[in-house]
Amino acid sequence: MSIEPLSFPTAAAGWAAFATERPAERIARVHVVDARLRSEPALSTRERLALWNDAEIALQQALSEAYVLSEAHPDAAVRELAEARVQAVESLTSQRLLDRDLWAAFSESSADGLDPDEARLLAHLLRDFRRGGVHLENAQRERARWLADRDTELSLTFSRNIRDGRREVTVPRSGLAGMPQDFVDAHPADENGMVTLSTDYPDLMPVREYATDRATRHALVGAYNDLAWPENEPVLAELLAVRAERAALLGYADWADFETETRMIGSGAEIRRFLARLDEASRPAAEAEYAVLRERLQRDLPTADAVTIADFWHLLSIVKAERFDVDPQLVRSYFPFERVLPGVLDVSGRLLQVEYEPVDAGAWHDDVRSYDVVREGVRLGRIHLDLHPRDGKFSHAACFPLAPGIADRVLPEAALLCNFSRGLLEHDQVVTFFHEFGHLVHEILGGRQRFARFAGVQAEWDFVEAPSQLLEEWAWDPEVLASFTGNADGDPIPMDLVRRMRTADAFGRALEVRRQLGHANVSYQLHVQRPADLQAETERLYASTSPVQPLPGLHPYAGFGHLTGYGACYYTYQWSLVIARDLLTGFEGGLMNETDASRYRHLVLEPGGSRDAKDLVEAFLGRPYSFEAYREWLGEARTEVTVPRT
Repeated sequence: MSIEPLSFPTAAAGWAAFATERPAERIARVHVVDARLRSEPALSTRERLALWNDAEIALQQALSEAYVLSEAHPDAAVRELAEARVQAVESLTSQRLLDRDLWAAFSESSADGLDPDEARLLAHLLRDFRRGGVHLENAQRERARWLADRDTELSLTFSRNIRDGRREVTVPRSGLAGMPQDFVDAHPADENGMVTLSTDYPDLMPVREYATDRATRHALVGAYNDLAWPENEPVLAELLAVRAERAALLGYADWADFETETRMIGSGAEIRRFLARLDEASRPAAEAEYAVLRERLQRDLPTADAVTIADFWHLLSIVKAERFDVDPQLVRSYFPFERVLPGVLDVSGRLLQVEYEPVDAGAWHDDVRSYDVVREGVRLGRIHLDLHPRDGKFSHAACFPLAPGIADRVLPEAALLCNFSRGLLEHDQVVTFFHEFGHLVHEILGGRQRFARFAGVQAEWDFVEAPSQLLEEWAWDPEVLASFTGNADGDPIPMDLVRRMRTADAFGRALEVRRQLGHANVSYQLHVQRPADLQAETERLYASTSPVQPLPGLHPYAGFGHLTGYGACYYTYQWSLVIARDLLTGFEGGLMNETDASRYRHLVLEPGGSRDAKDLVEAFLGRPYSFEAYREWLGEARTEVTVPRT
């Protein structure tokens, strides 16, 4: 049976209705389902689960469409309408889990006679009702509902302030010293000899790596670290308070314990233990790497006493050029965007045995490129790539679901919202592209489930980064990169250069882990400790976690977008990386080996959330996952610190 993809408005005027009427129709369907669940006691457990699934499909459709429009539509009025629908859907979702009549439809149900998917759905559903607060007394249930709604409202405000918080700095023309010529050409000076730079990624990322003028780096990185401040200061303070009260009301020690109950890690205490393990594993190499960076900084600036976060990427770039003969501007010349995009499609297509057929889907902006994902003539799903920055758009890089993949009912669709340059890309941006594409294919290939609860990227949240981090490895493979790169003369990137890039990448790896550890500490501690002075505590956490120092007096927490969705659980990125490094050991025949790739697709991606993540990984590896591959990967940094200068 052919399932039709989403149909977008054909005229600009239709988007307001798309953002309001479609979610309203889905919400109406949910009310019909809930009325049946409340009023038809003769329904079997299997029938009730099927009805609940109908409602969840409608809720996911409404939420996903509205969420993407709220983050990406070019019309601010449409974004505002969509954001209101996100709030309405999230509110209805929390209300349903507080509804005792709905709970009664399932609370006495037995899993006897159910198939494994049905039994899994029932167990998850009963857990969700408990976590929603259905067992509370009336006044407490009403408070739980208000807190959940307020969390959504504050989270949307926090994200909107970041999205709209773009900043600019002006620097003298001389402040562009060291920048690539195409960057200089694209940033002409005004009549006063001043150049305007923005916190958008196509400006920020090259400046922090190439600008030899320290004042320029500090100005732009400083502006980025104050994104959405002071607007988000009171928003975050209240959000942390709301979450703490909600956790206590529901019987949890803190928000971290509430969030981790449904994740692989299991508890907030395990977050602390995991972060301590990362600290122990990365500290010695990070100290050695920092000594190298500080010595290199002081060669140019003898009075500099510390390497700051505004120096970090620039110094890494210099050291890699001097010690490993990796010139980042030369590397960059092989990655024009018009080659990278088809390259990512080709590589992932060959790996996962799919094809991407361009379609004119008439999406929300002319920049959006849409493709059907096809295997052997069968359309598996549709993807939408919105890859360049613009005013009012989501300002980072992420995958957003658009439609949950339900077998024989709903075609899975998802979108990438990124902010890549239209010209040459840094290799880091290529890695990011592969990373986000890993989420995208997971969403599509895992999108043939019976139940919406398990469709696409619906595994435990601290696992979902593992497939995307795994795909990053393909951005480091000499043969893979040679297949799509090309400089101005059309020559592919030399394999020897890629090998040197891989060697150089090991240097600074431990410091990067410390940087991620800093984010994880901020994420966890702000939610658990709720300090009165967010600025002072955040700066202390960053300064004490990594020898690379934060710029003093700034407010990076105000622009830390993951504090909404990831909450106390930013540890996820390193937890998932542990799994990703282990998953790579399963590609014994090489990264493009068809047998290994087919097993990975079948055993890890296609099940979506229908099995526990640890079981998916064990099925692929033939054993439980371990920390050792990650430790070996991190240990490579120790051996590279001592490579002599060339």
